[in-house]
Amino acid sequence: MRLSRFFLPLIKENPSEAQIVSHRLMLRAGMVRQASAGIYSWLPLGHRVLRKVEQIVREEQDRAGAIEMLMPTIQSADLWRASGRYEDYGKEMLRIVDRHEREMLYGPTNEELVTEIFRNAVKSYKDLPLNLYHIQWKFRDEVRPRFGVMRGREFLMKDAYSFDVDAKGARAAYNRMFMAYLRTFARMGLKAIPMRADTGPIGGDLSHEFIILAETGESEVYCDAAWLETDMLKADIDFAADLQPAVEAILANYAATSEMHDAAKCPVPPERLHKARGIEVGHIFYFGTKYSKPMGANVVGPDGALVPVEMGSYGIGVSRLLGAIIEASHDDAGIVWPDAVAPFDVGLVNLRSGDAKCDEACEALYARLQAAGKDVLYADTAESAGAKFATMDLIGLPWQLVVGPRGVAAGKVELKRRKTGERVEMSADEALNRLTAA
Repeated sequence: MRLSRFFLPLIKENPSEAQIVSHRLMLRAGMVRQASAGIYSWLPLGHRVLRKVEQIVREEQDRAGAIEMLMPTIQSADLWRASGRYEDYGKEMLRIVDRHEREMLYGPTNEELVTEIFRNAVKSYKDLPLNLYHIQWKFRDEVRPRFGVMRGREFLMKDAYSFDVDAKGARAAYNRMFMAYLRTFARMGLKAIPMRADTGPIGGDLSHEFIILAETGESEVYCDAAWLETDMLKADIDFAADLQPAVEAILANYAATSEMHDAAKCPVPPERLHKARGIEVGHIFYFGTKYSKPMGANVVGPDGALVPVEMGSYGIGVSRLLGAIIEASHDDAGIVWPDAVAPFDVGLVNLRSGDAKCDEACEALYARLQAAGKDVLYADTAESAGAKFATMDLIGLPWQLVVGPRGVAAGKVELKRRKTGERVEMSADEALNRLTAA
C-alpha cells in the first residue's frame, strides 16, 4: 500500500480526552475515531490490526475443535426471561421495543440464544461434545465508558459455548479452551496469566480470567516469577488428549488478583513473588446446567434417560485486545506492534521522493517485497525524512526499510527493527533476505 493513497489521519498532539496510553496512541495513529461515547469507528490501520487479531483467535478456536457460526446482535427478551437473567442483568443491557411492540435487546452475550439453537437441534448424547463460537459485536451500556476501546460500550468479542452430556466432558471442554487461550495470547506476543475469578452475572462455579501484565493495567496482580519465563508455544498441544495434567501443571504456578491474594497464605517466597498491574483479555466459565435446565436443553443420555446438558462459555475481547497489546508494547515514540498483529510487516521509507534513483530503488524493493508475500506500507509522500520517521515510529510497524540518496549511491539500504531500535546498513538483497525470513 502506498502511503500517498492510504487513509491515515494522524494527530500530532496528545488528545485531551485520552487518559491512557493505548487510547492516546490509537487516536494519534489514526486507528480509531469516536462516533459517540464508548463507540468507535475503526479506520483502515486499526481495522487491519483488528482483523489480524481476530484471525489468530479464529485459528486457535478451530484448532481446539470449536465450530464457527454467527448469531445476530439483536435478541428476543423472551429468551432472557426464560433463563431468568432479563431483569437481573441491569441497565448495562440495551432494551429495545420494535414496531410490533415486541421486546428485544442488543445482546451483551449469547448464552440464551445459543442454548435455544442447541435445544432445537440436538437430542442425543451421540451428537456431543459440541462447542460453537462466533466473533460478533456486542453492546453493554457502561455507565462510564472510558479508556477508548478498553472499556467501550460496543466491542468485538469472540464467545464460545460448549455442550456436554456430563460434568467430566464439560471439564474436558473447559481445559481445551484454557489451553487454547494461552496459545492465542502467546501468538500475539502477550504473556497471559490465568487467574481464578468470580463468575459474576454469567454464573457457574469454575472460572478463570486471563490477564496480561502492563504498567498501566487496571488491576493489581501477584504471580510467581516463574510465569515470566513460561513459553506457551514451546510445546505442541494435543487437544484430543486428556489436558487436565497440563492445566494443573500450569496452575501450580501461583497467580492471583489483589482481590484473591492473601499475603499470609501465599505459597511463594517474597523474593520470587512478582507484583504488577494487569489487564483482563479473556474469561472462561463452566456453569453446568444453569441455562440448560430452565431452558429445557436436554439430551437422551447413554442410559436412555433425558438429562440437561452441561455447559460452559468462553470469551475473548477481540477489540479490547488491541488496546491491551499497545499498553503492553509501546515506547515514547509510539506503538511497537508484535509481528503477528502488525497492520503492515514493513514500512518502506523513501527519504527523497522525486529523486529518480531513490524512486527506482524503492519501486523495485516494493515489488519484490510484495511478491514475497509481505504487507508493505510505502512512504512515497513528499514529507520530510523526519516526518516519515516519526510516522513509522508512531504506527509501530516491526521493520523500517530506509532508502536515501547516499545509500543508493553506495548500493546500501538501512534496515531498522522497531522493537529494539537496531539499525543496520546492508545491500538491498541482504535486507530482502532478512525480511522474507522474518
